[in-house]
Amino acid sequence: MDTTLIRATDVETGRRLGSGRRTRLRDLAEVRWAVPAVALFLIGLAAHAAGGPPWMWWTLYLACYAAGGWEPGLAGLRALRQKTLDVDLLMVVAAIGAAAIGQVTDGALLIVIFATSGALEAVATARTEDSVRGLLDLAPDTATRVDGESRRLVDAAALDVGDHILVRPGERIAADGTVIGGASEVDQATITGEPLPVGKREGDAVFAGTVNGTGALTVRVDRRARESIVARIAVLVAEASQTKASAQLFVEKVEQKYSIGMVICTLAVFGVPMVLGAELQASLLRAMTFMIVASPCAVVLATMPPLLAAIATAGRRGVLVKSAVVMENLAAVDTVAFDKTGTITTGRPVVSEIWSVDGDAASVLSMAVAVERGSEHPLGSAIIAEASRRTAQTPDATDFLAHPGVGVSGCVDGRTIAVLSPRGLALPEEVAGQVGRAEARGGTAVVVFVDAAAVGVITLSDTVREDAAASVAALESLGVATTMLTGDNRSSAERVAGTVGVGDVRSELLPQDKTSAVAELHAGGRAVAMVGDGINDAPALAASKVGIAMGGVGSDLALQAADVVIVRDDLTAVPSILAFARRAHRVVVANLVIAAAFIGVLVVWNLVGTLPLPLGVAGHEGSTVIVGLNGLRLLRRSAWPRR
Repeated sequence: MDTTLIRATDVETGRRLGSGRRTRLRDLAEVRWAVPAVALFLIGLAAHAAGGPPWMWWTLYLACYAAGGWEPGLAGLRALRQKTLDVDLLMVVAAIGAAAIGQVTDGALLIVIFATSGALEAVATARTEDSVRGLLDLAPDTATRVDGESRRLVDAAALDVGDHILVRPGERIAADGTVIGGASEVDQATITGEPLPVGKREGDAVFAGTVNGTGALTVRVDRRARESIVARIAVLVAEASQTKASAQLFVEKVEQKYSIGMVICTLAVFGVPMVLGAELQASLLRAMTFMIVASPCAVVLATMPPLLAAIATAGRRGVLVKSAVVMENLAAVDTVAFDKTGTITTGRPVVSEIWSVDGDAASVLSMAVAVERGSEHPLGSAIIAEASRRTAQTPDATDFLAHPGVGVSGCVDGRTIAVLSPRGLALPEEVAGQVGRAEARGGTAVVVFVDAAAVGVITLSDTVREDAAASVAALESLGVATTMLTGDNRSSAERVAGTVGVGDVRSELLPQDKTSAVAELHAGGRAVAMVGDGINDAPALAASKVGIAMGGVGSDLALQAADVVIVRDDLTAVPSILAFARRAHRVVVANLVIAAAFIGVLVVWNLVGTLPLPLGVAGHEGSTVIVGLNGLRLLRRSAWPRR
């Protein structure tokens, strides 16, 4: 993506925008009108069912009309001024027509459906905007600029290429750049998705928004704030979300042509008999009947209730589908792209192997734990957890020292023990060979030294989810292809992919590379669902046909950018929701056939014969009842696919 497309003001004032309050639901006009419309409808329905006086429930229903229908009606009138016929206006007219012939309940239901749909769309749009603004808070507001011996706190947005900044332990890095002094470990999972902090020394690249570890770093700024990786993530998410906002249900895609055709036919049904000498009242009644039986109410209700029922059932199973359009899109997915860390794997390192020069692995673990107790590094925590699992007895260390970006050391019984990264070390051939084998399998190796002599190697790896292989196999049984898009190194990615059965692997990808990979798959005619959990996955989630976030560990931005959230962190829910969406699609198709058949029969009857208005209304409402009951089948527990 060309970074010149990024508006400097957007990014440089992003922290101010991001620190502002989130959009409240009551700030959205669509929500303010949809809530009373739904409430009035439910109260009116209760009064009607309880046998209340007609004037009471009629008043409540008409109030529902006013609350939920005025905005789409006004928008439809404005569209007419632009010579565009909006189906929302036809829905309002049909609802008024239903009330005119005594079917006020049905008209109010239509109003509620359209008002609720508009409110959900407004909420989704507002949440995406909030999440993009919040993303810019990843990079700090200020940075410590180094100029000779002076240190000065400056606005991070004012940093220029070539400036030097000091990053203290625990601070977030303020700009993309290159380390020119110091050593540390940097947690850059937000950018690359790597599960472990990465050692950084002179000459290594660092990214804005990532977190420095225990050492101090001096960094030369290579990109201004508006060109940083984190800024590009924000722009990618925003642009992809705006593109997807135009998505529509299949029924909505044909609404304009249908609306125009319906209006023309209604006028013809009224005007042609009048020209031929028919009576006004008879022509008006026939035209009114035609408008009722030909209105797309039954078609809309054939589509929305099944999809809403499917959304409700999925929600009970811990899968949140954000809209009916998403449920429809899920049915078309034929390729699933997985992130690796935190999605297929747990994102937590564990000890996978302990190798000793003399064969005493227990001693190597014991010495490593003795010095790692003083460390806050995730690798140290994993080594300690392994010793606890084995209930191993470990001595205490003194004179603990942390060596940022390198490892830790201490004294145990008069001997100097060190656990160090093998990077840059001159190791004996046997030890170096073990390190190479560990890294070739995708693991992270640390070397244990006793009095400067290498005595063993501990390999740590990210663990694959127990349900990952079964989930991939279930997708393949549905005819869905799988691929892995990860920022991790190739050896680690291929090892994990081979374990779970994913054949196509793309590794060492930055966020924009993942988005490009999704776009490439789409260009090849694939309908892609991206499954991820981190901030670095958010642009790909937003750009895919359907973005699926693992909610248990997912970042706020990933959850907002995604179309589907798996709340229980259960990877088997991915093939389940795809299979369920396909079932919902079959129900929708069946409903559309039923609705179209009823409309066709009633319209022909009205045109070639005399269709009594009450019978036309009964047929129209009968089709609505049939498709409604058919859609409600998706609410049954048995509707959800078995594992």
